[in-house]
Amino acid sequence: MNNMKSVRVSFSFLLALIVLVLSIFIAVSYGAKELTMGTVWDAVFHYDTTVTAHQIVYDIRLPRVLGAVFAGIAFAVAGALMQGVTRNPMADTGILGVNAGAAFVVALCFAFLPQLSYSYLMLFSFVGAAITTLLIVVLASFTPGGLNSLKLTVAGAVIAAMLHSLSTGIALYFGLSQDLAFWYAGGVSGVTWEHLHLLIPIVLVMMIWSITMGRSISFLALGDETATNLGIRTTSVKVMAMIAAVILAGSSVAVAGSISFVGLVIPHIARRWIGVDYRLVIPLSALLGAILLVWADFASRMVSPPQEFAIGAMVALVGVPFFLYLARKEGRGL
Repeated sequence: MNNMKSVRVSFSFLLALIVLVLSIFIAVSYGAKELTMGTVWDAVFHYDTTVTAHQIVYDIRLPRVLGAVFAGIAFAVAGALMQGVTRNPMADTGILGVNAGAAFVVALCFAFLPQLSYSYLMLFSFVGAAITTLLIVVLASFTPGGLNSLKLTVAGAVIAAMLHSLSTGIALYFGLSQDLAFWYAGGVSGVTWEHLHLLIPIVLVMMIWSITMGRSISFLALGDETATNLGIRTTSVKVMAMIAAVILAGSSVAVAGSISFVGLVIPHIARRWIGVDYRLVIPLSALLGAILLVWADFASRMVSPPQEFAIGAMVALVGVPFFLYLARKEGRGL
């Protein structure tokens, strides 16, 4: 890496980190009750249970904002992994139906296991994401001509539509429409410290694991044959990367609901800034994904207070035009 590129990469990471920290403080400070930066700082580092402002920060806003941060990291890294191993620029856990699989299993849990603890809900969400991923790959593989990027996208869209229909039917039959609305619209208003104690370690471990696979994923972008000649075990790398993507998608859906487009948009921005080395693309995608979801949540709260818009709708305002742009660029009609 030459000196100019090293400086650009370092600047990109530093800028993203500074923006993320400032975004967190702004998102925690503003809301129905406006708080000063000093109050937020004291609430985080000198928490006093007798001060109402500290309770607002520590018990309500901080878990919510951190939920957005780590859900954003999870969705963005999962999207980067899927785009890397499938060489599909339109790959995303939402578009390919992985989020829909996780959300469908959450709907089943709400209907048949209403007293299920959050840790088990997250586990079932993993299972739903994994089974859906396997189903999508199998469906796309058994079409004439075999597996390719377009067929993977179409298969994902078909499976996602089917699972959303089934989930809606379950919600109506069992009277769960209000409970499940959150999971489909996406949101972090209900995130608690209990959720974060499970989510944060999972996301951090999966992100580190993904970064360790970055070199191999970069070689996969050159094609399977070239990667094999360079000593990469392509099948093993693809399987491990998809496992990491499934775990990230399952955990983030369990916390924030089915939010699409984060994993579609963010990796493209990261690659545009720093190139196609996934050892750098993955961590930068994590920072940018966190920033996007923090601001999407902030916007959802501030557009028309005290009512809140769904985070998924805010992200879609950016994601849908970007998806259409990519589809047109790839020469694929929708």
